[in-house]
Amino acid sequence: MHATTTLPADAFGYRRLLGFGRTHAPGRRLWAIEGTGSFGRGLTTFLLEQQERVVEVDRPARPARRNGAKADDLDAVRAAREVLGREHLAQPRRRGDREAMRVLLRTRQGAVGASQRAQCHLQALIVTAPQALREQLEAKSTKDCVLRCARLRTALQHSIEHRATIAALRATARRILALDAEADEHETRLQELVSAAAPALLAELGVGVLSAAELLCAWSHPGRLRSEAAFAALAGVAPIAASSGQTIRYRLNRAGDRQLNRALHTIVLSRLAHHAETKAYAARRTREGKSPRDIKRCLKRHLARRLFKVLERLGVPAAAVMGTPA
Repeated sequence: MHATTTLPADAFGYRRLLGFGRTHAPGRRLWAIEGTGSFGRGLTTFLLEQQERVVEVDRPARPARRNGAKADDLDAVRAAREVLGREHLAQPRRRGDREAMRVLLRTRQGAVGASQRAQCHLQALIVTAPQALREQLEAKSTKDCVLRCARLRTALQHSIEHRATIAALRATARRILALDAEADEHETRLQELVSAAAPALLAELGVGVLSAAELLCAWSHPGRLRSEAAFAALAGVAPIAASSGQTIRYRLNRAGDRQLNRALHTIVLSRLAHHAETKAYAARRTREGKSPRDIKRCLKRHLARRLFKVLERLGVPAAAVMGTPA
């Protein structure tokens, strides 16, 4: 059966759409929604609250749309056909604590990025500042320079250029301090959420608050990912065969959730610096001829397996700290 309808994306439209689905697909239904974490979030939340089964559909590749055939009803048919042809279906991520972590993570990330850009701007202002002012600031560390610039004052004997430069330096430095304070506040709230949701995850060596929050945001809830292999693929750490002839090797996977991949990479770097067994593994693989990049790839794949098991049994005491990969 094939039927289409167009409804507004509001509470009234959601109720009408559910009635439309019950009329044309009585019994068990499966809703395939594109963008369950963005523009489709409202509909996804409504359907889940009504105990409907919802799966997430990837955004179509842009080249496929360049033949001129682009319409909402065509996209809806494409989404339905894509789900029918899939063996594994992805559940949408949950809201609640996971969504609270996500919005705090992304807002903190924006504050940190803005602070870094402001620091670059501050250094550029110092480079072009009047000679007397530049000599006061250029030998200081970035932190000391920010604090010093935030306390700068003008005097009547200063030239107009000198006063304008001081005003710009002071405003930029105070912006940096405000952004850093904002980032620290978000991290404190994340600490509270992660500690309450997954204390076993924080007990893992090298897993900090930010890395744990990224892991929880990507994983979302038990059963969303069918296996640790699926979690590794989501993180972009599943090896990709790159063999040729008698050479057998694997390369890095640059797909998947890059924020999750970065979290795993950060944990691996921490373990390489502080975990004796991980250091021994890296030394052994180096003697076997593996490059540092390949060693980190192997470690991230093993770490994805270990942390996925910890995530799936949240609420159960965590097992021992990760051993070395095979």
